[in-house]
Amino acid sequence: MKRPTIGILTWREGKKFAEPAYFRKLLKAGRELGCRVFLFSPKDVKAHEKQVKGYVLNEQGKWHGQLFDRPDAVFDRYRYTPTQAFKDYVAFRSKSSFLYVNNRLANKWRVHDVLVRDSRMHRWLPETWLYTRSKLATMLERHKILYVKPINGTGGRNILRVEKIGGGYRLLGRDKQRLKVSAMLTQLSAVQNWVDKWTKGQKYIVQQGLHLDLIPKRTIDMRLLIQKDGHGEWSITGHGIRIGGERSATSNLHGGGKAVPAATFLRPHFGEDDTARIVKDCEALAQQTAESLEAHFGRMVEFGLDIGIDASGRAWLIEVNPKPGREIFSQMGDKERYQKAIRRPLEYALFLARTNGQSQLRIHPIHARNKANG
Repeated sequence: MKRPTIGILTWREGKKFAEPAYFRKLLKAGRELGCRVFLFSPKDVKAHEKQVKGYVLNEQGKWHGQLFDRPDAVFDRYRYTPTQAFKDYVAFRSKSSFLYVNNRLANKWRVHDVLVRDSRMHRWLPETWLYTRSKLATMLERHKILYVKPINGTGGRNILRVEKIGGGYRLLGRDKQRLKVSAMLTQLSAVQNWVDKWTKGQKYIVQQGLHLDLIPKRTIDMRLLIQKDGHGEWSITGHGIRIGGERSATSNLHGGGKAVPAATFLRPHFGEDDTARIVKDCEALAQQTAESLEAHFGRMVEFGLDIGIDASGRAWLIEVNPKPGREIFSQMGDKERYQKAIRRPLEYALFLARTNGQSQLRIHPIHARNKANG
């Protein structure tokens, strides 16, 4: 019987790939699941999508290309970059007829706009607007802390935190290279000028900042991974707390943050009962987010959610990543959950291939299948 083939759509230049270590693990997981996994980029697809030049590992562990028939399903891991190659990918996706396990998601502003239209999401959403000088001023009247983020940014880059302190403003950020940037300013107009230069005329959002410093001078948030399983159901793979570096604008692990199990971190701050309530609320938030976005954008396979937990124990949705990493589980030493996080998109791809993509999107009660060990 022919083994099913799963294509991984990604950026490629020669034999360089965007996420080589992760892709090696995906290929290994594919072998264990009894399928063939290969990498490809838009330029590797032959006429009429009948054949694809795919890349696999040879016996020496080196990447090499070979022709494959049309894959049974495709997992899209092509991440945003401000390049012509990304524009070419967008054009390719708009006309490609492969069976994809995940549609494209829009930018941060469009995602927020979709979610804010769903009244079930309101209790979890911080106030968010497209950035303008006047909106920055209005938001600073209402909130002590704001975040200014690129609508297409990833990995903690170009995120700026603006905080009112005494008679002035403290600005903390990370640039394109994730290097820390800081300034102290006394006039609102100076802040507006500084942020104008930071945004450089590109589209940014300005978002209500939250008091997430459960540890003084450190940004704390939860990273939660929700994925489709081998039955086509949304299921929470796991979560952990990310603790940012001292005086860092973000908790991002690339920027020097560290990860600990959620309950382990939360119990000393909130106690056993409130910790259970907070975790349950975060899981409900993840289920509702996945269902709301999928209802609008179509079939999806996984989301990484950044969830803020404030000093009162309230959960807030900070950001949704449709092409998330899963390193938080390996950083916490949870190898079993890490392997599950790698395997699940392939399990869902195989499910779609078996059902020929005919499985319907089903909406479930938001508390169904939301156990972290599910």
